[in-house]
Amino acid sequence: MPPMPQSAQRRGPSWMDKLKMGMLMGGTVGGIMGFIYGTVTIFQYGAGQAGVMRTLGKYMVGSGATFSVFMGIGSIIRTDTTRQGASVWARSHYPPLVHPRRDRPQLPKQR
Repeated sequence: MPPMPQSAQRRGPSWMDKLKMGMLMGGTVGGIMGFIYGTVTIFQYGAGQAGVMRTLGKYMVGSGATFSVFMGIGSIIRTDTTRQGASVWARSHYPPLVHPRRDRPQLPKQR
């Protein structure tokens, strides 16, 4: 059987894909939170001179953009690991090694 071509190997998403996905999720959640917060604010204090739709839109866009930036940056930081970092993490989960003390001479074991 011939070996698989190099292009057929599975690769993970690039950092740009991770950034876009984080920003999309953050924008969605932030927009929904802005809608909820803006609606409550309009009911409590009124829409003012700008009107209901413009006031609600400002809350949604502001909250969505802010949360989108933080979620995009966070998704890159969260998933950006090097091979060395992954191996250090894997080695840190082995049971600890206990070495004898070196400041005292070792006495021979008596029978």
